[in-house]
Amino acid sequence: MGASEGSGRGPRLSVVVAGQLETWISEQGLKAGALLPTERVLCERFGVSRAVIREAISRLKADGCVMTRQGSGAYVAARPGQGTFRLLRGGANGEGETDSGVSDREISDIFELRYLVEAGAAELAALRRSPQELERMRAALERMAAALETGADAHTDDDAFHVAVAAATHNPQIERFQAFMGQQFSDSRAPTWNEAGHRAGLARDSQAEHVRIFEAIAAGDGAAARAAATEHLAGAVRRLGLDERRWGEVVATKGGGAADARHEELHRLEEGR
Repeated sequence: MGASEGSGRGPRLSVVVAGQLETWISEQGLKAGALLPTERVLCERFGVSRAVIREAISRLKADGCVMTRQGSGAYVAARPGQGTFRLLRGGANGEGETDSGVSDREISDIFELRYLVEAGAAELAALRRSPQELERMRAALERMAAALETGADAHTDDDAFHVAVAAATHNPQIERFQAFMGQQFSDSRAPTWNEAGHRAGLARDSQAEHVRIFEAIAAGDGAAARAAATEHLAGAVRRLGLDERRWGEVVATKGGGAADARHEELHRLEEGR
């Protein structure tokens, strides 16, 4: 189970060890409140230094899986999968890794998750939005439009737009999850809104996609909102230079019968609320 501290490429060692430790907690069936082995024992078990163990424990603590008590040690706070949700990074399929240790495949996986959340959220928002929520979206769009004029970084306003769409679903769990996701992949929006992104027209293209999402939501057209959100995610994949083949079927069917059927089903659900 030991990890090598000498690896010069790939995810940080503490990330690997944190994942291994989380798996070990699950395999051992340790319950919340169980005391973890000492740092010395964990160093021997995983074949790493105390500094790596401490950082791995710190990561699990931030995830809500582990808690520490001064002078007492580290304890299981929640069974793996029952603590704070996080995106898995630095996995075994790390082909084409970036300098941060995140592979193109992992980024593509995150975008697939974004599609599932954001396309559905846009569709629901079109059916449930209020004038106040439309104004919240419009305000974020206006801030991004101003940034287009000045070349400013508006990736936080980009985040705010998507959270506003999620809020318009009237499902607080979707809004909370979108806010979490925004924090996780906020860095993926930076290349669109930095100086190079402005020069290449990436920010302009992204903003046009945002406007189409907004217009569909404002029109109350769930199918069009889902299609616009799908186009936006496909555009983001292209802007990041990721493999578009995974998105071929999604984009090809965005306006087809499946979307119409989902739209009708959502209307039936709305009528029964």
